[in-house]
Amino acid sequence: MDEAAIRAHTGPGDAYVVGGAVRDELLGRPVVDLDVACRDPERAARAHADATGGALFPLSERHGAWRVAFRDGRTVDFTPLRDGIEADLRTRDFTVNAIARPLGARELLDPLGGLPDLERNTLRAVTRDVFRDDPLRLLRAVRLADELGLRLDADTEELVRRDAALVARPAGERILGELARLSGDGFRRLDELGLLGPLGGSADRLDAAEPAEHPDYLLVVVLGEALMRLPVSNETRRFARRLLAAEAPEDDSPRAIHRFRRATEPWALEALAYLAASERYRGAVERARAGDPGEPLLRGDELDLPPGPEIGRLLERVAEERAAGTISTREEALELVRREATRPT
Repeated sequence: MDEAAIRAHTGPGDAYVVGGAVRDELLGRPVVDLDVACRDPERAARAHADATGGALFPLSERHGAWRVAFRDGRTVDFTPLRDGIEADLRTRDFTVNAIARPLGARELLDPLGGLPDLERNTLRAVTRDVFRDDPLRLLRAVRLADELGLRLDADTEELVRRDAALVARPAGERILGELARLSGDGFRRLDELGLLGPLGGSADRLDAAEPAEHPDYLLVVVLGEALMRLPVSNETRRFARRLLAAEAPEDDSPRAIHRFRRATEPWALEALAYLAASERYRGAVERARAGDPGEPLLRGDELDLPPGPEIGRLLERVAEERAAGTISTREEALELVRREATRPT
């Protein structure tokens, strides 16, 4: 990002790059989100948005922070610098996030020892009240350690365990944002520290379930039904419902695989992983997918029946028998429908 241009928008007074941006620079990681502490964050944010065409919105009315967001995913946050940079850094969560750099310069300010902590791969809380001030930091501690390969120092781990009961207090959106970035090892660490139970989760299924690539898979494995208490998207909710209700196929016959896919697609392979049944059934599911017909044998408007659930039931019967290989033509499908539709109940 063009720090010289940003510096021009902050106006008179000191301005610093702070927080995760400095940490990621030192670790050689890409910097996507820039956090700038300055005297008048609203004025600076408006000037930067006007100059760059970024989208402007308040990040925190309580703290007076503003964000400028760009189409490529980058953001610049402007936060208030009220009592000087050292006082600002002492309000941060962890020492590795309490390193500052004057905007557009190279020198570093590190009053709390974040640089030696980075060198030791250590995550250390700035104060003993860091988690009580914002319980979301309990999850963030584990997530940062997980993402950056850091370890909690002994005092910080003791504070996490002390305050673990507070972990469910933050807004669901914030909790979900941290959990969604964890690896399996991160979830195991949450469990070890007593942070998973208060959220309704358990790491027990991590050892039973097989790996899968879906971005929400671990959330389902670890949280189960408790995931529904968080503000997940409708798509994530559907995905979770399919996996939680899934039952392994009775066997690898075409009929059994068809029924399994009907209950789980488009996430049949993820459901097999969740059930630890991939080795036995993955090949059959993949073959069934590859053999899916391009067109149905019959459509609902060809059945000469009044609208209603009966049409869906009959079409599904046709699809199942076709998958099982007992019918293959339109005429056979119509005959099946005639028999099924007239069968007494």
